[in-house]
Amino acid sequence: MPTTESRHPHRPRRPHQARGDSFAVLDPATGEPFDEAPDQQPEELDAIVDRAHAAWRGWRADPDARAAALLAAADAVEQAGPDLAPLLTREQGKPLPESNAEVARTAARLRYFAALRPETQPIADGRPMRSEVRWQPLGPVAAIVPWNFPLQLASAKFAPALAAGNTVVLKPSPFTPLATRMLGSVLAAALPEDVLTVVTGREPLGDRLATHPGIRHVTFTGSIPTGRAVARGAASSLARVTLELGGNDAAILLDDVDVEQIADRLFWAAFRNCGQICMAVKRVYAPARRYSEVVDALAQRAKRTVVRPGLEAGSQLGPINNDLQLARVEHYTARALADGARAAAGGHRLDGPGYFFAPTILADVPPENPVVTQEQFGPVLPVLAYRSVDDAVEAANATGFGLGGSVWGTDLDRAETVAERLECGTVWINHHGELSLAQPFAGIKESGVGVAGGPWGFYGNLRPFVVHRPQEA
Repeated sequence: MPTTESRHPHRPRRPHQARGDSFAVLDPATGEPFDEAPDQQPEELDAIVDRAHAAWRGWRADPDARAAALLAAADAVEQAGPDLAPLLTREQGKPLPESNAEVARTAARLRYFAALRPETQPIADGRPMRSEVRWQPLGPVAAIVPWNFPLQLASAKFAPALAAGNTVVLKPSPFTPLATRMLGSVLAAALPEDVLTVVTGREPLGDRLATHPGIRHVTFTGSIPTGRAVARGAASSLARVTLELGGNDAAILLDDVDVEQIADRLFWAAFRNCGQICMAVKRVYAPARRYSEVVDALAQRAKRTVVRPGLEAGSQLGPINNDLQLARVEHYTARALADGARAAAGGHRLDGPGYFFAPTILADVPPENPVVTQEQFGPVLPVLAYRSVDDAVEAANATGFGLGGSVWGTDLDRAETVAERLECGTVWINHHGELSLAQPFAGIKESGVGVAGGPWGFYGNLRPFVVHRPQEA
């Protein structure tokens, strides 16, 4: 079992070794293979996309049948939860209760979008014509999903796309293909053939899917460099793109904050899923006179957090998902410590097998250090002191990211005034990272293009179709 007191050298190793037409899937709690997934080749996509296009003709034609199928799919996902959740934990690493929640969220999202219908909108322009905007689906959609929330992020893409009348080709990360494949099998029992197809494989499979001329909408979650490549590829066929490209969310604590009251919420807003959340708190700005209090409160919680394999009872944090990401987290932490930061808690990899890293609170970090300016995407949180609220807001906004942010304090009106100055897509007051299925989720700057969630995400999978006809005599 990992401890919080030791480290050992680590050399990254590619986890997916070729084995004919399959590749190995590793358990991040051990670092060892436990299963395989099909290594599908790019040339296979032509037939898959053709079948998705053929299925689209029937799927788009009957909204009532679509809604019924999506509701049946939601029921099937819930029934499969006892099998899906442990497999998700095995390949992703998160504690089993979080995997159960991810399965439940997947079913809930299917039900939410099953209830949405596009609304015809009349055009009143003074002409003797009845004009209206109707909405039509786009065609086959490519959904390319990362490894941190394989099922939840997949459903965030396929549920609105399917509800809008599109068909979907879904590609999970090669680090976490298995639960998604199982999910695809579960959904196949409720959906018509070829309406949703799961493909697994290593690159260049994803690149070929994003550039395939038969795909009309590419929706991708992942890194900024890969997102740029996806956008360039989709441009070759002028496909629509929706890109969610990560964040470096700042949490600003005001000087009237009740530290003990908010410390648990703030800590888990940064460390849930081992910090592997695009909208996790990744920087904390605390007033200079309260700085030590904030650092100590977060460090106490880091030190008592239970870190163990996600399938073990009582686990609060599992491993980082893969050794490449572990190496990234180690690098950022080591660089910060070398530049003068202090580890108030953690600061090292944990001894033993698997990709475990101690929950880490970094104090006295230089503000230009990469652990502050980049997205570390791991269980490491820098805490920085500020002299004035203006300084904190300026520092929070001084980044290419713009996904989320939060402000914490007792005076809610004052906190909201500060929150409105943050340059991001979503801002929270006295909490962070909580999303409703009914709300839009979008970043600005380098954090993304397009909108997911709610009616906005639904209409993002439709195109306006204008019909004019003379008025009746």
